[in-house]
Formats: sequence, C-alpha cells, structure tokens
Amino acid sequence: MTTTRSDRKTMTCAEFQDRLPELFESHADLSAEEHLKTCENCAALVRDLEYIAQQAKLLLPIHDPSPAVWDKIENAIQTEGSGQERAEANRPPVRA
Repeated sequence: MTTTRSDRKTMTCAEFQDRLPELFESHADLSAEEHLKTCENCAALVRDLEYIAQQAKLLLPIHDPSPAVWDKIENAIQTEGSGQERAEANRPPVRA
C-alpha cells in the first residue's frame, strides 16, 4: 500500500520535541522536518537551540592551572604559615 502525504500522521509538538536531542546529535538537516514547516513554535525553538549551540562554540575553553601554579600556592601557604608560627613563638606569654 502506498502512503500519500495526506495519509501520514501529523507529528505533534511533543513528539517532535522528544526527537530533538536525537536530531541535534545526528546533525540532521532540520529544515527537512515537515513539522517545522507548519509549526512556528517548534521552528522558533529550533532556531533558539541552534543559536545557543553556535554561541557555545565561541566560549573560550576552560583550562585548569598547571601543576606549577598549585605548587606555588602550596609553597606560599606553607611559608606564610611558618612565618605566623615564628611570630607567635616570639610573643610574650599572655598573663591572665
């Protein structure tokens, strides 16, 4: 039996939106989706998601500091800590 365009079940917004993650991951050509040709809400959603995806690519990658940075921080903390210990040791005792 041949299925004509009018015989096909019309996809609902919920059905289309359930498929969206799969469509985005597969890099499918969303302009070929029939539902988007007739549903402005879903078409707007797809435009927004595509815009967000494009903008996310522009974000700078976040790099962890090198181990040398952490070593310097640790050394500074240890140096500062030993300096405070010496200052406390040289203080006269507190009388009660």
